[in-house]
Amino acid sequence: MRRALREGAKAAREGEVPVGAVLVRDGEELASGRNRREADNDPSAHAEVVALRAGASQLGSWRLTGCTLYVTLEPCAMCAGALVNSRVARVVFGAHDPKAGFCGTLGDITQDPRLNHRLAVTTGVLVEECATQLRQFFAALRGEPPPT
Repeated sequence: MRRALREGAKAAREGEVPVGAVLVRDGEELASGRNRREADNDPSAHAEVVALRAGASQLGSWRLTGCTLYVTLEPCAMCAGALVNSRVARVVFGAHDPKAGFCGTLGDITQDPRLNHRLAVTTGVLVEECATQLRQFFAALRGEPPPT
């Protein structure tokens, strides 16, 4: 998760919402990603999707079986759907997203029995660091002093 936080910090420096993701299999990093919606003018360029695309390219397959995705913020419906469709085994996230989270907060695509795949979900890993990174970014956008 610390590696995902570093990706989030890079996103913030680039003017993107600071979300970072790292895809791992068998203890080895396959790919990483950070939000790139502004840079790419792409509504789907969320950190998770960027990392999944890079991981699929690295493996030469869209099936990411046995992989774990570490991400600093709870995936939205689009990203949770991508996790299911790519057959990721597990997602680990830091901060819950009360406005868009779809791995348990607003809904849970990852556990929907109507879908052809379900994955393990671990929440709250380095939650304070992940939440602080996001709070500081949005405070700076509003011109407020950084929260502690």
